[in-house]
Amino acid sequence: MIPFNKPYLTGKEAHYIYQAVYSGKISGNGIYTQKCQKYFEDTYGFEKVLLTTSCTDALEMAAILCDIKSGDEVIVPSFTFVSTALAFVRQGAKIVFADSKNNSPNIDESSIEALITEKTKAIVPVHYGGVACDMDKIMFIAEKHNLLVIEDAAHSIHSFYKGKALGSIGHFAAFSFHETKNIIAGEGGMLTINDKRFNNRAEIIWEKGTNRAEFFRGEIDKYGWVDIGSSFLPSEIIAAFLWAQIENLNIIQHRRQQIWNQYYFRLKKLAEKGCFTIFDLPQYATNNAHNFYIILNTIEERNTLIEFLKDNNVLAVFHYQSLHESSFYKNKHDGRQLINCKRYSDCLLRLPMFYELSETDQNYIIDLIYNFFKY
Repeated sequence: MIPFNKPYLTGKEAHYIYQAVYSGKISGNGIYTQKCQKYFEDTYGFEKVLLTTSCTDALEMAAILCDIKSGDEVIVPSFTFVSTALAFVRQGAKIVFADSKNNSPNIDESSIEALITEKTKAIVPVHYGGVACDMDKIMFIAEKHNLLVIEDAAHSIHSFYKGKALGSIGHFAAFSFHETKNIIAGEGGMLTINDKRFNNRAEIIWEKGTNRAEFFRGEIDKYGWVDIGSSFLPSEIIAAFLWAQIENLNIIQHRRQQIWNQYYFRLKKLAEKGCFTIFDLPQYATNNAHNFYIILNTIEERNTLIEFLKDNNVLAVFHYQSLHESSFYKNKHDGRQLINCKRYSDCLLRLPMFYELSETDQNYIIDLIYNFFKY
């Protein structure tokens, strides 16, 4: 079976973990944590970076920093992972779901302003597949209505919008290093803070509501409980694993781009014949080759193709089920039909995408798709 995903190991992960274990500092915010954070700040221009145990944790930190309270409203695309909404629901927010674009799973920026009320506190755009939302439009709307913007950049390491790194544009951003992402730590994530007003409080929330980080830098003579927070920072073992991946980021990205391009240029012929749709990259965005997906014409055709590939030892998978139709939130949704989200939930299919996918296996997958459509 050709898997949908296979975690890539550079060969240095165990070595760095060994060093971390025997350094005498295994808990969070040690040497490897600081190396990773500095790399991301220096390379991508993030104002401040804090590693977290997951992207979900990073989103939860952002929700706290936005001072979300019961009754506040947060605009979130429905076609996304549950964490995007859950982080704000936990703070008491009402989620106002936005539809996707007709030609992209990303949030329809033109629909956002009509969803804003006097209770709206924040907008959470999701850069699906590492492809940027139109951030100029979103930031303009946010500034006009005095709203905060949290980029869900879970897919988006090393991806850009008009030359700016994704995660550097909104007030906050959350990234994932889950084993399905371009660079990984098993689990793991990071919060980026791009507004200096929030730097100090972010560090306190990260350290369980204490000013412990300031104490260890020698800036205060003792630390104590000063705010709410939780244990959001990962251990040095996770950071050490991530550092090995960071060292190989350019190599990983180059290989993933090769795989993505091969899918695109060979399958484009079938797309032109109307068998399915392939997303075209907007001019303002780059492609970090996080995933490769096609959009079938019907849910029945999508499901039949999944079974056909599985019968031929290839695991291809669908993606998010629209959150506004979830059993948890459908009774809280305002009843609007989000037709594009529905289409992506029903018809989007992701093909195997990982560093070690061989050219032979990839061509086998592509040939199977041609056979399915009888070309």
